[in-house]
Order: sequence, then structure tokens, then C-alpha cells
Amino acid sequence: MKKLILILHDIRSTYNVGAILRTCDGLAIDQVIFSGYTPFYDKGLAHEREKLRARIHKTALGAEETVAFARTEDIFTTIAEYRSQAYCICALEQGEHSINLAESSLDDSQNIVLILGEEVHGVPQPVLDACDCLLEIPMLGHKESFNVSVAAAIAIWELRKPDLKNVSCQS
Repeated sequence: MKKLILILHDIRSTYNVGAILRTCDGLAIDQVIFSGYTPFYDKGLAHEREKLRARIHKTALGAEETVAFARTEDIFTTIAEYRSQAYCICALEQGEHSINLAESSLDDSQNIVLILGEEVHGVPQPVLDACDCLLEIPMLGHKESFNVSVAAAIAIWELRKPDLKNVSCQS
């Protein structure tokens, strides 16, 4: 099974963070990296950590305890480290050169770092410039985007699909 790392960059909502962590647990993401001002309870005063833990837990439902995580103070250094380990660095973002996620030609065995960005403005341009590719979820309706936690679930599912083909469901 390929390795899949998520970087949550400047995501504001603890509820989105929790929902993404729950998806990460369900689809066996190897690690989630918190970047920028993305909230998590790994630093700060005790009462602040407990408040964040409770808010994240509301949607993560325990996945915050089962998913491996790290924090980076410099997303560009982190990108460079994973690139040096032969990971493909992708951002989930709409753009002129983005690739339809459903039609991407990524190698099924390629290790991937997937970067998700801020709820309204997405991934900042300097971070996009550091990526190998942009992946986009095609939209059929009137809205131009999904909520970041929904988009994360769709993207992770699509990237994990080759790994799920030999998994049997338990009754």
C-alpha cells in the first residue's frame, strides 16, 4: 500500500480538522501534518489544549487519538523533505493547470503528500508553486467548491481506491 501523507495548511475550523482526521483514520492515512495556523491541541496552555481537544473530538470521535500527526513550522522545508524521499507533492486546488482527480495518471504505487488549504482561499500560491501537481475535484452543480473536509474525503478516497480493491468487507 502506498504511503499517503496529508498536510493541513491554514485550516481554521476545529470541526473541519476533526472531520478530516476521522476520514484519515478510516482510510489509513500514514500521517497528518499541521501547518500554519491549523488548530490542534499539541501546544498552548492546558486549558486551551483541552478546549481544542473537545472541539476536534466532536467530529473526530476518537480519530484524533489514532492518526499519527506532526506539526511543521515551515511547510516548504517539509515539502522538500518529502520530495527528497520521492513523494509526489500534490495540492487539492482548482487552477489553470489542475488535473481532474478522477482522471489523474498518478502511479498507483506512488507515495503522495496531499496539501489541503484554508476554507475560503485555498492553498496559497507560493505553496502551489512548490507542488508537483494540482488535483481538482470536478464540480457538476452551481457551487465552485466543497467544504474542505468533504473535499478531503473525496480526494483521499480517490487516492486510496487502488489500495481498497483487495480489501474485504466484514459482516
